[in-house]
Amino acid sequence: MPDVIRHSIYRIALVLLVTLLQLFSLSLFAASPPLTYGPTTVPVQVNMGVDQRYTIKILAMRSGNTLMVDIGSMARALRMSFHSEGGTYDIEESLDSPGSRCRVEPGNHFASVVSKDPEGRQRIIQLNAAPVRIESRSYLPVTQACRLFTVWLDREIVYSYSSGRITAWLKGKRFAESVASIGVVKRDDQNDLARKTASAEEAKTVITGIEVENRANGAIITFAATGAPTQASLLKPDAEGTAYFSLQNGQCDGDALSKIYGSGVVRVITPKQFEGGGLQFAITLDNKAFIINSVEFQRDAKKNRYQLYIRSKADVQEIRKREKEEQIARVINRDVEKWKLNTVVLDAGHGGKDPGAIGGNGTREKDVVLNIVHDLGNFIEQNWPDVNVIYTRKDDTFIPLHERGKIANRAGGKLFISVHCNASPNRSARGSEVYILGLHKTQAALDVALFENSVIRKEDDYQLQYKGFSEEHLIMSSMAQNAFARQSTSLAQDILKPVEKIPGNNGRGVRQAGFMVLWTPSMPSALVEVGYLSNYDEERVLRDRQEQAKIAYGIFKGLESYRKNYETTTMASMGK
Repeated sequence: MPDVIRHSIYRIALVLLVTLLQLFSLSLFAASPPLTYGPTTVPVQVNMGVDQRYTIKILAMRSGNTLMVDIGSMARALRMSFHSEGGTYDIEESLDSPGSRCRVEPGNHFASVVSKDPEGRQRIIQLNAAPVRIESRSYLPVTQACRLFTVWLDREIVYSYSSGRITAWLKGKRFAESVASIGVVKRDDQNDLARKTASAEEAKTVITGIEVENRANGAIITFAATGAPTQASLLKPDAEGTAYFSLQNGQCDGDALSKIYGSGVVRVITPKQFEGGGLQFAITLDNKAFIINSVEFQRDAKKNRYQLYIRSKADVQEIRKREKEEQIARVINRDVEKWKLNTVVLDAGHGGKDPGAIGGNGTREKDVVLNIVHDLGNFIEQNWPDVNVIYTRKDDTFIPLHERGKIANRAGGKLFISVHCNASPNRSARGSEVYILGLHKTQAALDVALFENSVIRKEDDYQLQYKGFSEEHLIMSSMAQNAFARQSTSLAQDILKPVEKIPGNNGRGVRQAGFMVLWTPSMPSALVEVGYLSNYDEERVLRDRQEQAKIAYGIFKGLESYRKNYETTTMASMGK
């Protein structure tokens, strides 16, 4: 064979071999998946303020050319607490009071942010890529992770491709000019995407709460919403009693809004989120115990809420009967609370610039009665933890007479006890007395009232405060107190009995007089004169601290007897 032909055959064979190798190589690379790299780390530099920063590495993965970071590791680097279950992260922050919680779920393009304030305000952050679950962790592309935390925290958090590092500024609010640069490393193609994402986020309807109000003829379901309105539709209940309420562009926290009810026509509400933004609530109704007549819905644009009306067949007679029973029960409960002896007002007479009666050895009435009132209050608080004790004065302070009754009324008092010491030109006068408001039955009662009322002259502008005070005004005040006359008399008698049993105390009975301090309290009231400082023996007893405690305990035992009889009588009259 000539050499020329031989060389031509060699060249053709070589060309065919090279071509076959190229084709084989192309098919091999075309069939190969993108190169996937294993675990790695990314440094995060966190700036807390001037010369306050730290750097920590977080867990990451490389998938082809995409750098993915673990959401939990990033939260830990930013000093946040979190809980992870099945790749779902519940993260809590406290940079801004009261803080907020963010939930990120694998496969979900939406992150839910709920404020920890009482209103529980909610935001939805839409992500360009859904978190990917790898083993027990969830990963996001690094730019999307930065964007998530920036939008949530309103802090600047960016990733630099050149340095391969994430930088976070946590001290102040985000300083970027617009949301276009949130979590993005200065790429123009990302800016448009960020703007579109923000617009889509604002257009979302977020269901923040569900309330079911049961009625005699059905129920009302209210879906509270935030964000823009969206198209809503309702599928009537099927044979199993399940209705479907759908929102075209809706979002909610599915776990928080899954509801089960133990009674009423509505039994279960289950939300379901669809790809592309659709939201549907499956509402299971009890169509065995109730005959469902209709299910309708309407949107309340003013309050931004959606309401479903479920109407069931109603027994009119049964409804009226139940409503009447509920009305009676409410009245009884209101009256029970109204008349329950839950607040006692204690008034220590005189005080400040008014010493009251002064004994032969210098014992001042204002000091004695303040000690007795404090002891009495302690006995009440120790034995009746459900009763609130109000003091018109707790120290050596001057309180005008008309103001003492106002203090009792403002506190909602159910009893008013004013404690005093007596005095008389007759040094042999002794014993305790209990007074209620009324006309002066005796000259002695009038003298005591005049002495106690004389403190009026120590008050500022007393001519204006007590202008027109006369016997006629006393009669009018007594008539106004008639509603409590029986209780006041019973109270006075119950107080007097145990006080009389104190050795050396000869009780002088229950009396009526026009005490100004008893004018204004709108409740059963009594004034206790525990003894005479003008009597040498009684002054010695009244200045003794242990004897003062005995007197206070005697008054408490009287209150205890009164309370027992009062509440028994009150409950019986109310049918309790």
